[in-house]
Amino acid sequence: MSRVIAGASLLSVVPKSAFPQTTGSASSKRPLPADRKFRSRALEAYILDIAARIQDPALSALFTDCFPNTLDTTVEPGRFEGKPDTAVITGDIPAMWLRDSSAQVWPYLPLASKDAALRELLEGVVRRQTRCLLIDTYANCFMADLNAPPLEGSRHDKTDMKQGVGERKYELDSLCYPIRLSHGYWRSTGDVRPFDASWKRAMQNALSTMQVQQRKHGPGPYTFQRDAPNPTDSLVNGIGNPANPIGLIASCFRPSDDACIFPFLTPANLFAISCLRQLATMANSILNDTVMANQASALADEVHAALLQHAIASTDSGTIWCYEVDGFGGSALMDDANVPSLLSLPYLDSSPDAALYARTREFVWSDRNPWFFRGKAGEGIGGPHIGRYSIWPMSQIIYALTSISPREIGRSIQMLKAAAAATGFIHESYNRDNSAIFTRSWFAWANTLFGELIGKTAQLHPELLA
Repeated sequence: MSRVIAGASLLSVVPKSAFPQTTGSASSKRPLPADRKFRSRALEAYILDIAARIQDPALSALFTDCFPNTLDTTVEPGRFEGKPDTAVITGDIPAMWLRDSSAQVWPYLPLASKDAALRELLEGVVRRQTRCLLIDTYANCFMADLNAPPLEGSRHDKTDMKQGVGERKYELDSLCYPIRLSHGYWRSTGDVRPFDASWKRAMQNALSTMQVQQRKHGPGPYTFQRDAPNPTDSLVNGIGNPANPIGLIASCFRPSDDACIFPFLTPANLFAISCLRQLATMANSILNDTVMANQASALADEVHAALLQHAIASTDSGTIWCYEVDGFGGSALMDDANVPSLLSLPYLDSSPDAALYARTREFVWSDRNPWFFRGKAGEGIGGPHIGRYSIWPMSQIIYALTSISPREIGRSIQMLKAAAAATGFIHESYNRDNSAIFTRSWFAWANTLFGELIGKTAQLHPELLA
């Protein structure tokens, strides 16, 4: 029997009805077709195509069960004001993170042009994220039912909680992911219907929030504190450690929902650069708004220059990206598993210097990174969110997705396959010496991301699936 250990967050809720049902077949752990949240012919055809190329039956079954997990179990399609409106919960936490929901549906974008219903569902995600950003640009997650109360662990937080918000941890990447998804949706489908006046207001709000969080005129309106046993769940003095306004954008929390040590999170700022440039392109091409386009481009340029000046550290192996800096000379040399991470920069099209990234990659995938762990069950990056000696499979997936080495990719896939053996799905984390000790048996982002990796491997390195 596997043992599930609780994560650091107090927000995790696992309703019994949320677990996927078995189909009665030993080779499939997907819900019965009638019980799936959404069904896509294009997706099913793609699964059959990729699965047929995988000669390892266990790996084929893992791909077949994991890749559709977001559509099978977490999407809630609907209508709002006569237009598509799709909520996407994370899995065992009944709320929609802007980051997770974007990442969960991202691998389905290439299929949207082949499936009108799937395209409409993805349009609904873009529109729901627009609604969320119009509620609060400082919130990281929202309730699927925007009339519902917040997540239980958030109800006593000292912050300006708004109706519909599930948790209000300000994370820079939460402003970036909806831009990335919008741009990806537009490029994949050519559809501009979601990019209406509401979307424009949401983008302007996101852009304005980024500018405020450069903190040139003080810390801004956001504050947050929580009574919690884990200090990473709250902020020093409600705003976090001091930041010197150097042109970077502050982030109070990391993508893991853990508080930043130093307010300028390098991977989030690099991600912001690429997303701001995507926003500039859309503002010009779709909105014909040169003012917004110029604002986004100027902010991207300013952040890029500041990163080059303040976010690079010298090591015995050469210069690398810092994980966090404060503008006063303080820095953290590490990486966290959640995305955006330093490891994930090329995956997010956010790595402007290949040589600098290569040195950083070597650093973070080594014992020099305090949150890198190696044990009997595998190796990979973790983070404070779960604690020491826990490897996140997401880091192993990203390591493979950003690798050009067939050996690295193949080894990562084998570690992922072994770690998933307890349940047949990808978990949030597992103990470095025993993968049967894990967190989150239902974590849709990791499942879908694993499917993306296998699909890419089938195209680029089919020999690894033999």
